[in-house]
Amino acid sequence: MTLREDLFADLPDHPETVAFEPTRQAGLARLERFASRTGRHYASQRNYDLGPARRSTVSALSPWIRHRLITEEEVLRQTLAGNSPSAAMKFIQEVFWRGYFKGWMQQHPSVWVSYQHGLHAARNKLAQSVHKNADYQSAIEGRTGIACFDHWCLELKTTGYLHNHARMWFASIWIFTLRLPWELGADFFLRHLIDGDPASNTLSWRWVGGLHTKGKTYLARPSNIAEYTQGAFDPVGQLAQSAPPLSEDQEHPFVPLTFEPPPTQGEALLLVTEEDCHPSFACETPNDVLGLVLPRAPGSAEQPHAFKQGAVEDAVTQFGAQGRALTTQDWTAAVIKAAEQAGTTQILTAFAPLGPIATKLESLQRDLATAGMTLHQCLRPYDALLWPHATKGFFKLKKMIPTVLTELGVADAKTL
Repeated sequence: MTLREDLFADLPDHPETVAFEPTRQAGLARLERFASRTGRHYASQRNYDLGPARRSTVSALSPWIRHRLITEEEVLRQTLAGNSPSAAMKFIQEVFWRGYFKGWMQQHPSVWVSYQHGLHAARNKLAQSVHKNADYQSAIEGRTGIACFDHWCLELKTTGYLHNHARMWFASIWIFTLRLPWELGADFFLRHLIDGDPASNTLSWRWVGGLHTKGKTYLARPSNIAEYTQGAFDPVGQLAQSAPPLSEDQEHPFVPLTFEPPPTQGEALLLVTEEDCHPSFACETPNDVLGLVLPRAPGSAEQPHAFKQGAVEDAVTQFGAQGRALTTQDWTAAVIKAAEQAGTTQILTAFAPLGPIATKLESLQRDLATAGMTLHQCLRPYDALLWPHATKGFFKLKKMIPTVLTELGVADAKTL
């Protein structure tokens, strides 16, 4: 079975594939190419999923932004260099959604813990039920008989990427038509998406299922799919006709943000992780640079791991020959050795939001303290500015976008 590019061969759109090369240079090149389309073009075309050979409707910048090979601030600055804020507002809002999800989950940390518990429980149920496991295997292998869903499954596994609209349709079909646990779907995405982000992915799946915005769900409709794939798919009679919201017993309390300011001077080892591959803001002239990548987890696809590894390696090269990147499970030994060679007991790294890297850094921090070393996580100024506004729904943050753009210095208050 191969990816059915021929489905989109006759569409009236210029071919435009995107090669997701894990380098800052490639990300900047894609940003330069798409910047002129972040205005009216994006606003009118962004919902059309025309397949992997027709990516001109969207920026496809998410893999580079996710790992901050390029930053949100750079994207906003270049967007507003060629468009008025009003013309580019749809695109600007999409950039801010990423920061909203990160900030919201950081201030509701029990959501991530609850997802982990739910995923564990869902896997246990699969192991106990032949029928449930068969349904799950049919879904992740693209054998449901729903052509659009099966195609997106294959596209994801082949390319490591899906159009955002397809992600919404996919999640809705998974939850309401196939009636599979949302946690398993979120996990499937994280294992295959090269732009997979714990906050954006978890909260997007919760939003589709009616857990993030209580009672508000997203129903994939055949007519919508037919319209925005320009007739490539039309699953009439195959999809659920209603989307009753999921429920949960647990509440997720708000936890205020607290960050310790990093040291302003002194020698340091700079640690680069997949969470921020442009970390010069944390330490412009480190004694040495070390990049660390976790080994590929069992069941995870090769593409996301290869992109993470390449991104960290590229980040390290930005500091010259002194830097190096390692793929290892034992971060403690690697950091202690690098710090000793660099002649410092102080390690700086970009702040890691909730997720596997944050968990790894927490463990690393405890181990380093025992060894007489200190790990400081430096919060990027963009996040420090944005996250305090991500306490409730996106609308609250949306109202603050003009203020944030002005404070970032990427837009003149007079034009907003």
